[in-house]
Amino acid sequence: MPLTVATKRRLVTAALVGPASIWLFFFLVLPFIAIIVFSFGERAPEGGYQAAFTFAQFANLGSRAAAFVNTLILAPIGAAACLFVAYPVAYYLAVKTSPQRRLLLVSLVVVPFWTSLLVRTYAWMYLLGARGIPHLLELFGIENIRLINTPGAVLLGIIYGYLPLMIMPIYVSLEKLDHRLLEASADLGAKPLSTFLGITLPLSLPGVMTGVALVTILLLGEYLIPQLLGGGKVFFIGNALVDLFLQSRNWPFGSAIAVTLVAVVVVVLLVAMRIAWRVAGTRQVDLV
Repeated sequence: MPLTVATKRRLVTAALVGPASIWLFFFLVLPFIAIIVFSFGERAPEGGYQAAFTFAQFANLGSRAAAFVNTLILAPIGAAACLFVAYPVAYYLAVKTSPQRRLLLVSLVVVPFWTSLLVRTYAWMYLLGARGIPHLLELFGIENIRLINTPGAVLLGIIYGYLPLMIMPIYVSLEKLDHRLLEASADLGAKPLSTFLGITLPLSLPGVMTGVALVTILLLGEYLIPQLLGGGKVFFIGNALVDLFLQSRNWPFGSAIAVTLVAVVVVVLLVAMRIAWRVAGTRQVDLV
């Protein structure tokens, strides 16, 4: 009996989607289910997981309130700072440069990703340390300036590390912008600021929201930058997870924090999508 066209299409779809679905199930869904199970357990006497069913781990989340507060404050601030720096750069690349120069400049934006974030963060440790910028300031009579191991150092590292991830989505939105709309607005007598607020900014909002959501979600789990530039004094949720899983070996409590972090990420994503949809009207907004 020959297969129908619909059956063939379903088989082709299953063949294309099946391998990725199996991969995601075994390496994403199952580990997360294990984390959820661990979060309701207890710490074994020698460390690790001991089977139980208790909400004590979630009730104890307040003991890591500093990590949650630092993360939920510095992550949005870092994303906003990246946006403040990235939008003018993306606008210049997409609107103000010629196609020949654009390729070179976009490549320069991506070049830092060719080097490990660890190496680049160590470079900032030197620049912000006693022999870096503070030493140069002392030559001008400005003494006792502490830059390293501060929230400001962490924020600077966040902007540097995540700026390309904010620039590229905004650049893609602006690069697709129909320049005839800008020309028509100018021909009708609109001032540059009115054109930007009425045409450019609304049409680029999908890219803005994509960049903000992407950077914020990644920052919620950030570990390296707070550890190196914060010196252990600026604690993120990622630092708490490393401490609980690798040092304290309190897997149930670490799992409870991880589950809470995932819930926060989902809420952030849903809120970002809702805001983008409301602001952008009926235009399609893709954040993931």
